[in-house]
Amino acid sequence: MSTRRDFLKNMSMAAAAGLLVGKAGSASAANSVSEMAPAPTASKIIGLQTYSLGKEFSGDIAAVLKKVKAIGYTDLELAGYNNGKIGQTDLMEFKKMAEAAGLKIVSSHVSYVNPAAKNFFDNVYTKDMIPGALEFWKKTADDHAKLGCTMLVQPMMPTIKSHEDAAVVCDVFNQVGDVVKAAGIPMGFGYHNHNMEFQRVVKPEDAEKAKSGNPFMKVGDQIYDLLLAGTDPSKLFFEMDVYWTVMGQNDPVEYMKKNPTRIKALHIKDRSVLGQSGMMNFEQIFKQMYANGIKHYFVELENMPDGRTQFVGCEESAKYLLKAPFVK
Repeated sequence: MSTRRDFLKNMSMAAAAGLLVGKAGSASAANSVSEMAPAPTASKIIGLQTYSLGKEFSGDIAAVLKKVKAIGYTDLELAGYNNGKIGQTDLMEFKKMAEAAGLKIVSSHVSYVNPAAKNFFDNVYTKDMIPGALEFWKKTADDHAKLGCTMLVQPMMPTIKSHEDAAVVCDVFNQVGDVVKAAGIPMGFGYHNHNMEFQRVVKPEDAEKAKSGNPFMKVGDQIYDLLLAGTDPSKLFFEMDVYWTVMGQNDPVEYMKKNPTRIKALHIKDRSVLGQSGMMNFEQIFKQMYANGIKHYFVELENMPDGRTQFVGCEESAKYLLKAPFVK
């Protein structure tokens, strides 16, 4: 997962410097694809997580958004929020450009990092950081309510190495859920997973069992399960990333079946362009998604491995979903 790790490392820098969406850039996504497909006539609603465009989400943002609409996307989930801006673009200016392009801003990814953290990957949550966290989320939630967001999602797990760590994180998430709900964001506060949430934490009395080295002996509790159990369903929902769930050696369909009221949005992702790896059973994923009444999903694309642009990957992923008979 080196590409994702690189992104997560860069994301914390981008949040501070506003690099994900800027007015300066060496190349605009408006020029990255010479011929764009005409606007589809199908009525499918397809969301895009803007992280997917990478550095191509720069330059003439209004033109980029129009291209995103032209290749088949209808909804956006944002990345790169930083103190009232999306990258270097004022929130209300961004909203106007999205609406002019015919795109609906549904969701946004924002992570809170403990100011005392050594780095983005050692982000330990503690009781004494809660007041500062709630102040951050109040400002963030108020800003996103102005955008008309339906949901606000934390996309990265704080450091969890024990059951006690998990309990503190759950406490913080519950309190943030209250803040986001009070701001008037309809679906409230959500959490997006990677594969790390499917690691296990072990109680001290089970430490010796965990040292056995037997790969078939599952000792301890999966962090994702602790987050499900330790948070209030009225205060936190889950946006399941189906690819990272599979990479964590778990079945997203099984999780949706077991948690029909907790998982309320999905990230639809493959190793790269949707449907090309053969490792993701998207037909069953969509079937269960509809059975659960999940209305929002967002395409997220990792770095293209073959030199093609991110924009081309987003376009091919949209074509896959538009043609797929199991996508309504």
